[in-house]
Amino acid sequence: MTAPPAAATTPPRPRSLVHHADFRRLWVGDALGQLGAQVTYVALPVYAVAHLGATEWQMGLLTAAETAAFLVIGLPAGAWVDRMRKRRTLIAADLVRAAVLAVVVLAALTGHGSMPLLYACGLVISAATVFFDVAHQSYVPGLVGLDRVVEGNSKLQATASVAMVAAPALGGVLLRVVAAPVLVLATVVTYLLSAAAVGRIRQQEVLPRVEDRRPLRVEIAEGLQFVVRQPYLRRIVACTSLSNFASGIGNALLVIYVLRHLGLDEAALGLVLSGGAIGGLVGAVVTAPLSRWVGEARIIPVGALLAVPALALTPLAAPLADAGVPAAVPLVVGGALLSLAVVVYNVAQVSFRQRLCPPALLGRMNASVRFIVWGTLPLGGLLGGALGAALGVLPTYWVAVGVTAVAALPVVLSPLIRMRELPVPDPVAP
Repeated sequence: MTAPPAAATTPPRPRSLVHHADFRRLWVGDALGQLGAQVTYVALPVYAVAHLGATEWQMGLLTAAETAAFLVIGLPAGAWVDRMRKRRTLIAADLVRAAVLAVVVLAALTGHGSMPLLYACGLVISAATVFFDVAHQSYVPGLVGLDRVVEGNSKLQATASVAMVAAPALGGVLLRVVAAPVLVLATVVTYLLSAAAVGRIRQQEVLPRVEDRRPLRVEIAEGLQFVVRQPYLRRIVACTSLSNFASGIGNALLVIYVLRHLGLDEAALGLVLSGGAIGGLVGAVVTAPLSRWVGEARIIPVGALLAVPALALTPLAAPLADAGVPAAVPLVVGGALLSLAVVVYNVAQVSFRQRLCPPALLGRMNASVRFIVWGTLPLGGLLGGALGAALGVLPTYWVAVGVTAVAALPVVLSPLIRMRELPVPDPVAP
């Protein structure tokens, strides 16, 4: 008698990372840090503009200071992180940021606040953020496995988007009844809680042997060469770098534009930022199914293209307001579309980078990418401040829109627009 054929079995569906204890701890720590950072994103610029009377050029300097470390120490940070325990690096970065912001609060409450102090604090915070971001992105694959990085990144992006929705609205409303430094104090607390949550991660990291280390310049060069030699990654990095340059131009002038030129108050600013961030939350939820529908490769140029009309709605808010449209409407719609585009684009390209790169090279690869793509932010901030003072806020915003359009070209005029799947096996294949 012939035995009946064995029933086909399907592999069990992996459990959600919600059930992964160490990822939950990282997730909680990230959520707390994101919440505090978004409150500070509202409070510090408002404090500089409304209480310290910051000019366009001073806001450009502040924007540059807050991101300068990516340009100055971005490359060696990756090699250092690859030699460190990433959990300890995350904790140390949280504690440094908490301490620096505590200094800002104390100075403000005692009447010693000043723009030079904000510049100095911004520089220190940006240095801590370099190490946090490089360690954070390099930590996720080892914590959850390469086959789960898309899910992990999507959950972390969702957390960031929720914080972007809730925190600016809360901060804007609270600014009506409390001073901006009091809101900064809340960030100090959230960074401390973030450090405590990450400190509870139990997974033990295996560091490379000390005797296997090579000169620092050699290890830095390996990370940079990996980025510039991979054709698809090179185009993605060029797009992201130019996009961030445009963001630096616009971010330097956003608070001045909303508070002084459009005549909105601090609460409205917070609500505008929160309304715009809803698009980021939607993006985090729809990225996975949208990538399957459009294609994980094609979604990258699509996201870059969507950012252009989305950003254009910000300078259009002024003429639309003259025509009777409430200024907050185009700001919210444009912000929502821009946040959606950025989140979809980032989840796709970050997951691609993490799958493509050998684990031992992750820190250096991420640092090299950060150096290139975030190093343009302080340059954009300086240019935004200078152009804002020379040309005015509105013309400068149109310059940012033009740069965003140019930024999309490296990925739009590439094979990515015709591909569904991103290549993984051969890092140097065209």
